Amino acid sequence: MSRTLSLVLLAAAVLATAGCTTTRADGSPRIQTTSQANRESVQGAVVSPLRDVNVLRTKIPPILLEAQADPYRRPYPASCESLIAEIRPLSNALGADLDEEAVDEDDLLDQGRTTALGAMAGLAQDVIPFRGWVRQLSGAERHDKTVQSAIIAGGVRRAYLKGLGEARGCNPPATPNHGREKPQVIQQELRPRYPVR
Repeated sequence: MSRTLSLVLLAAAVLATAGCTTTRADGSPRIQTTSQANRESVQGAVVSPLRDVNVLRTKIPPILLEAQADPYRRPYPASCESLIAEIRPLSNALGADLDEEAVDEDDLLDQGRTTALGAMAGLAQDVIPFRGWVRQLSGAERHDKTVQSAIIAGGVRRAYLKGLGEARGCNPPATPNHGREKPQVIQQELRPRYPVR
């Protein structure tokens, strides 16, 4: 079978199985980068070439687009209830904040699964020659940067709102959770990389 025919058959099979959805395999509203979507499931790994040619795109939640437009917009009214009403959708889109316990800790099996799916996505991406150029020309790279920018803006917005909540004396989630156990600070010592006398 020629390479062109195999590419056409692969694209047809992927379109038949995937449709043009951009939702997560687990049904979560949390936003994903392209690399996360490629490692999420077998379907995500198989359709990774479609992300490279910008046929499939990550949908950015409206709450993150609003945060991207103005992350420091003052909420009105600035009550604890309105802060919570703005922070909850941000947390749904972004996942756990740094002051919250992460609920989806990867165990060794999940890490192995993610690695295997990443390798599978890498093989699927090898179907596209000059993949970097294709991503640039198709707009996929630009869209990935927009997704990353929206994620950063959402994190900044959430931190800003929590700071306002702390200034007003609100309770979590409208303020950082200071009661959580803090991990030890990693000490970094400067050591030479080669033996010295």
